This record gives sequence, structure tokens and C-alpha cells, in this order.
Amino acid sequence: MDEFVTFCRNVFIPVTNVCRNKCAYCTFRRDPEDPQARLMKMEEILPILEQGQKAGCTEVLFTFGEYAEEIPLYKEWLNDIGYSSTIEYICELCKIAIDIGLLPHTNAGILNYTELEKLKPLNASMGLMLETTADVVAHEGSPGKIPSKRIKTMRYAGELHIPFTTGILIGIGETLDDRINSLLSIAELHEDYGHIQEVIIQNFTPKPDTPMADMPSPTEEEMMQTTLIAREILPNEVAIQVAPNLIDPYLLIQCGANDLGGISPTTIDWINPEAEWPSVAKLKEMVHEVSLKERLPIYPQYIQKGWYSDTLKSLIKDLADEQGYRKI
Repeated sequence: MDEFVTFCRNVFIPVTNVCRNKCAYCTFRRDPEDPQARLMKMEEILPILEQGQKAGCTEVLFTFGEYAEEIPLYKEWLNDIGYSSTIEYICELCKIAIDIGLLPHTNAGILNYTELEKLKPLNASMGLMLETTADVVAHEGSPGKIPSKRIKTMRYAGELHIPFTTGILIGIGETLDDRINSLLSIAELHEDYGHIQEVIIQNFTPKPDTPMADMPSPTEEEMMQTTLIAREILPNEVAIQVAPNLIDPYLLIQCGANDLGGISPTTIDWINPEAEWPSVAKLKEMVHEVSLKERLPIYPQYIQKGWYSDTLKSLIKDLADEQGYRKI
């Protein structure tokens, strides 16, 4: 076990839940006609950013459905608030977040090189779950979940020197060999570009009213096995992240996990809304004798390498200590 595990305090903002993908396990996605579909307006987002900054957060996680612009009604919503694309809107939101004192981390689904290039100067890090390299039934009807397309986005991020988060989702119909192949693919990307700062090992949790509602969650033994394999395959500088609101993190810390991801004192986990974030005090209890260390959304080694823009320079300097962790 490592002598400490890391975490980050964040604000989770689901800019839109309209998405072109139709994953069989997702309750986040909505069609525009659904009364619960949304595109958050600037006036809704601003107070959430301000509240998060006052609560001591350093990261704002912007997440949204993938290429919702392919759906005409959503495109109208965007036009109504003065934007031609979600990426254009997110860039504006990132600028505002930076002015408030939060470092953006955007998780936008698959993106092309030009879109990543636009987002790079305004993001401390970015992310895209690989989930699996396997073709699984759970991803039928989801053009953005084709593994080769997701790997291409991660490759573009590497070419652009974007500190990157990815991960695999356990229990969606993949085999053990598929999990190994997924981890090997991620390791290969890092070997080529050196940009993978963390890999999430996330357990599938069945949601009511989805096609996979009756599918079992992976067992603790499967999660422990996958974490052990991940630690063998991935380079030591790549953190292994587990979600403390979805599984007992201490079990997986003993298998090589060393990061607990972003937890929010002010916003819920919009992807798993039934799973409450633990407080920092609760996290300390959950990891027992292991020390906790707070980090920023950009890991220390990428701060040392200077993998951030001039736009973010002063804010990172204000928030980071000499080692690149959160300044106390």
C-alpha cells in the first residue's frame, strides 16, 4: 500500500443531459422532449461555481451528453442562449470558472483534435472513460462508445499534452480478458504520450428503469482482482482511482488503488445520484490508517512538467504547494 491516498474537492456541473448515446445502464441521459431534459443556463451555473469556491473546492467538473447538437431541438436551445456548439459554451463557462478560482476539468465524450485544442488552454485536465475495449450489448445504439473512437480521442489528448483521466467500467458484459485488454490499451497510450494521470476502476451499479436494472454488480472479489491487475499493468506514476461513494475504498487501496477521485461538499454525483459523496472526515475514517492528501485536478508531475497554459498559471500557483499538491 502507498503511504497516502489522494483526493480532490470539486463542483460537479452537468451542463446538459441530452446525449446521442443510449447506453443500457444510464439514467443521466434524456431526450430533449423529456420534461427532465436540461441545458443549464449561465445564471444557474454561476452561483454553483461561487458556492463551490467558497466551500474550498479547487476543481469544477463539467460533464454533458455527447454531441447533443446532432439532435435538432437541442441545437435550438443552444442557439437561443447564443452559442453554436456545446464546446463553444463550455469554453465560456471554463473562463468564468477560472476567474472565480476553480480549475476546470471537462469530460465531454469523444472529441476531435480541434475541439480538444480549443479546450486545452482552459482546462487543467480532461477525461474520457474508455469503459471497455470490448463490443458489449450495453453499448448498442451508442455511436460514441465504439472503443477505437474513444482511443482516438485519448490519442489526440496525448498529442496535445493534456493531463488525462480515463478508466474502465466493471460489470457491463465484458470478460476478464476484456478488462486486461482495456488496461493494456491504456498503458500503451501512456507509453506513447505520458499523459494518463489516473485510471478509474469503477464498478457498474444497476439503476431502476434501465435495460440493465436486473444485472448484478461486480463482486468485491472481481473489483479487487481488477485493481491488482491494473497495478501490475499500469506504470507506477499512473494513479488508480476508485469511487468511495460506490465501494469500500479500503479494500481496493490494499490492492494498489491510491486515489479517491473528486468529492463534492456542495453538489451530488449526477451520474450516480443515489450514492452520496462522503465528507472529508468520513473519507479519513474509510481509509483507516492510510493518510489522505488533497490534490488539484492536475497531478503534481504535470505541474512540474508545465503541462498547463498561461491562462491557468497564476491560479495553479495560488492553489498548489511546492510539491504540486493542494496548498494548506
